[in-house]
Amino acid sequence: MDAIFEELGLDLTREQLPRFIAVEGCIGVGKTTLARNLAQLFNYDTLLEQPEQNPFLERFYRDPKSTALPTQLFFLFQRANQIHSLRQNDLFEPVRVADFLIDKDQLFARVTLDDDEFAIYRQVYDKLVIDAPRPDLVIYLQAPLNVLGDRIRQRGIAAEQYISQDYLQALNDAYTEFFHYYDSAPLLIVNAQDLNLASNRGHFKQLVEYILTIKSGRHYYNPIPAL
Repeated sequence: MDAIFEELGLDLTREQLPRFIAVEGCIGVGKTTLARNLAQLFNYDTLLEQPEQNPFLERFYRDPKSTALPTQLFFLFQRANQIHSLRQNDLFEPVRVADFLIDKDQLFARVTLDDDEFAIYRQVYDKLVIDAPRPDLVIYLQAPLNVLGDRIRQRGIAAEQYISQDYLQALNDAYTEFFHYYDSAPLLIVNAQDLNLASNRGHFKQLVEYILTIKSGRHYYNPIPAL
């Protein structure tokens, strides 16, 4: 950890880091990249989504109506099991970075399911005991539709190439609305349109410096274009 701080020119001797950080945002915005980078920098554990394990996902992207409910229920059980396993093992004491909030499961469900399917989903959701910890900081990455589409194409995950523009727009709008009202934890809303968090260390350093200033409330971050 110290070597990475030194490389980035960061001095954290006076800083108290958030112990549990959740990174969120629409498909393709870069949330997993940021979560992994923060975990490496802070020497934190990661709690990451595992979409590649969902056997319904590619079929859903090809034909959303046919497999929306099993796709969503698989993700719900997967996320609930991840949280339950960690709770059982008392592993929420160590610090960590997640690339999802359990709250977002219902966000996706509202976008993908019809009324009857959503009623079934809600019955299942309400039966589960999901004792998720409250993050010390939530980072919401925002980007416009064309940027999300470009990044999805560039990373080349086969199943994601079937994602429709309409579905992506609906998700992006749902995220915008969700975080407009979100107040369950300190929130940083990041304009990620021009951020290259995968390879630009200057972009990453500037964002981390801003993150370290946040203790409470709602904040907005726009990167300096010159970096």
